[in-house]
Amino acid sequence: MIGAGLFAAFSPAARAAGNGLLIGLAVAALVATLNALSTAQLAAAMPQSGGTYVYGRRVLGEWWGFIAGWGFVIGKTASCAAMALTFAAAVSPAGWLRPVAVAAVAAITLINIAGVTRTARATQIIVVFVLAAIAVAVAGGISAAGGSPSQLAGFISDGSLWSGGAYGILQSAGLLFFAFAGYARVATLGEEVRDPARTIPRAIIVALAVCVGVYAVVAVVLLSVLGSSAVAGSASPVVALAASSGWPWVEWFVRAGAAAASLGALLALVAGVGRTVLAMSRGGDLPAWLSAVHPRFSTPHRAEATVGLVLVLLVSITDLRGVIAFSSFGVLVYYVIANISAWHQDASERRFGRLSPTLGAALCVVLVVTLPVSAIVTGVAVFAVGAVYRAVRLRGAPTD
Repeated sequence: MIGAGLFAAFSPAARAAGNGLLIGLAVAALVATLNALSTAQLAAAMPQSGGTYVYGRRVLGEWWGFIAGWGFVIGKTASCAAMALTFAAAVSPAGWLRPVAVAAVAAITLINIAGVTRTARATQIIVVFVLAAIAVAVAGGISAAGGSPSQLAGFISDGSLWSGGAYGILQSAGLLFFAFAGYARVATLGEEVRDPARTIPRAIIVALAVCVGVYAVVAVVLLSVLGSSAVAGSASPVVALAASSGWPWVEWFVRAGAAAASLGALLALVAGVGRTVLAMSRGGDLPAWLSAVHPRFSTPHRAEATVGLVLVLLVSITDLRGVIAFSSFGVLVYYVIANISAWHQDASERRFGRLSPTLGAALCVVLVVTLPVSAIVTGVAVFAVGAVYRAVRLRGAPTD
């Protein structure tokens, strides 16, 4: 969560709501919190790898689990494309955005097939580097441009917080939700941590609280120093904030932070999507051909290569706003099923009652339907393709 979303999500959100992205951020944080509570409750009762793909299958039925797993795969594949485009926006010269993004996807795919993954120590180093880059960008922007977070009072008094209207604010919330979705990965580690019933819920809630605070500070400073129009028009607003300082070393340091955050996230996401595809193919929900494991590297090479080819197509034909919106569509559907699963848990397993998952599911649906129309149409079509495939497979499956 403290990664490439900090560099990518604010631009499309500002395009949708202007200064109202601050309200959108609050709504996104509320939805993420409700989803986190449901995810934590499910993970405590079912400490297994697989997240809502497993929860949906066990609590609601196999079709629900498939929809959740399919939503995760397509949503996170789009997230991978967003990471590649964010990396390219930070480092590529003019006119080279898509070739650099394709090269990044190809390199990361080959690295994943070779079995090189991001360790916990590497993750810590990347997060510290990214936080340092964000801090430098914020300090440099405020110091050189004369902006101040106190201008937030002006946003409230002049009414510009509401200039995007309810639809624009909700759309910005759906786009910003993209940046918070990383906490689901904690729940997938249920079989790999000590005392998961205690550790996973605490980790999810603490991580989300820290990230909400960081995003709120960055959002206020971006709007105060650059203004909503400049944020909306920038491919990487935080880099633009650093550039406004007038100190070349600040801009390059922040560009390096954006590149590290993007590549680190891309490495982890491609590995995660590939292994989810592996699990679904082994479970019969995706073609069995994808379940092959490389004899030398012990990695799901066919799944990883397939994900890589899809990513090359995505970064070649779509833009950052499009993949962020599509990613949010898939992940929000995933959380609708997580909340419904939490609602249906036995009373002895429910930690937060039924109000939290009810509100969580309802707000996820609201954010889904207010996303850009192109993302909704594409998302529905891709979900339909997955459903038709599974229905055909089940119809042709042998019966006992």
